[in-house]
Amino acid sequence: MTTHIVKLCVGVDSIEDLAGWQAERLATSMREGGAAEIYHRTRMVPKRQDAVLDGGSLYWVIRGVIQARQKITAFEDGQKDDGTRCCRIILAPELVAVRPTPRRAFQGWRYLEADDAPRDIGRAAGDELAAMPAQMRRDLAELCLI
Repeated sequence: MTTHIVKLCVGVDSIEDLAGWQAERLATSMREGGAAEIYHRTRMVPKRQDAVLDGGSLYWVIRGVIQARQKITAFEDGQKDDGTRCCRIILAPELVAVRPTPRRAFQGWRYLEADDAPRDIGRAAGDELAAMPAQMRRDLAELCLI
């Protein structure tokens, strides 16, 4: 059974900001001879890796609302800038907008069962949310109208 991970995206205001930040980090890594991959570092190693790697995604909480996801492709041991060990969550490059879902702040990351995961938007014909500006989707989600 597929399991996902939910993570706060601190310091980012929109999906576009996240995409720009990841592109800049990727370019810097490649200039310095690093791997051409997008990843997120976290202190704790997920214990349910098999379930997450079975089609799971990292759902990003931006400004208190789950707004996007990225498919998780691997987990690796890593090292933070200060030398402490960490887990690197390797992500697919595509950011997929999802139905905005309010989420209160929490520390670290949380598991998200497949049945509770927000639907992708813009994939189905007639999806009115896809045509809506991102800020409007966020505002409506915060008001619990969508």
